[in-house]
Amino acid sequence: MAFAFPAYHHPDFDQPSLKNAPDARWETVEKDGVAPEEFHSTSMYPEYFKINGRWTLAEESRMDSCVVLEDDGHVSVVESRNLKKGQRVILGRTEHGQDGIYMHCNGFTQDSETLEDQFVFRQGRSRETSYAKDYDRLVELLRHEKDHGNIVWVMGPAFAFDDGARKAMQALIDNGYCHGLLAGNALGTHDLEGALLHTALGQDIYTQQSQPNGHYNHLDVLNKVRRSGSIPQFIEDYHIDNGIIYGCVKNHVPFVLTGSIRDDGPLPEVYGNAYEGAAAMRELVRKSTTVICLATMLHTIATGNMTPSFRVMPDGTIRPVYLYAVDAAEFVVNKLLDRGSLSATTMVTNVQDFIGKVATGLGVI
Repeated sequence: MAFAFPAYHHPDFDQPSLKNAPDARWETVEKDGVAPEEFHSTSMYPEYFKINGRWTLAEESRMDSCVVLEDDGHVSVVESRNLKKGQRVILGRTEHGQDGIYMHCNGFTQDSETLEDQFVFRQGRSRETSYAKDYDRLVELLRHEKDHGNIVWVMGPAFAFDDGARKAMQALIDNGYCHGLLAGNALGTHDLEGALLHTALGQDIYTQQSQPNGHYNHLDVLNKVRRSGSIPQFIEDYHIDNGIIYGCVKNHVPFVLTGSIRDDGPLPEVYGNAYEGAAAMRELVRKSTTVICLATMLHTIATGNMTPSFRVMPDGTIRPVYLYAVDAAEFVVNKLLDRGSLSATTMVTNVQDFIGKVATGLGVI
């Protein structure tokens, strides 16, 4: 049976509050990178703007950005730092039609789906939560998305420290369940260290035994990659045949590695400029239909802020974007929800165990 998406329901624009709403106001940008006062800031939900008497959906939205009215009448969502002098930015701080702006939070739900009982146990997500149904649902989703969607993984370095997790993730990549990867310098470095030396930070990735002088291992690998000039060239030079990054290179899966102030090296492909890295991340995110964030708080929050809850498909239909956040710490997944990414599915578990269960459920290992 084909994976079934929930149907999207457009707002009822014939209701008086929307039918009689004014057109959205706008003001011209006077200086590059500076929005006018009272600019409207976007969310991850579908948002409509009344332009010349007609409600228009901002199709490529994200959190915390401005809305630009283009010359042809459509609206674009632009980070404030990327605004250009002369662009028309929509104004308004209300979201129910008063300013010609409407945020549609319930497009994929029906009123009948709400719980009748207002007091119920275990509505939070914690270590005690049963995730069996979540795993089943995710496996069904990934089988559909493999050929009909775009799956982006956001990964912390925890995978590189475990032999089984590396093999499981490579198997997912090899079998078409990854269309893009977002990570930092650490994931790339330690995964390549595992590929070349079978260690991560000097510890054997299977036995966890520290190796003699092992604290040099990741630095030596970084140096070798930088000498090769690129990750693909390093893979060729040293006959690398395993790992997450190897799987991406072999299968031509795009990856974006963004740096931090504490990085060693870094690898040649790592973005050292945070804003250039964010722009490269968004290029992958804007193609995505399912995003799975694993054991990396800052990358998870950054990606969550870039990811809308919906996607307008080429045929004009609107489908949900699925966002998963998986971490062993409840704090991390709750942090994502606290940032406003309310469309996320959160799972509190060890991500090394998580990736093994997903790969097993999909039959790739």
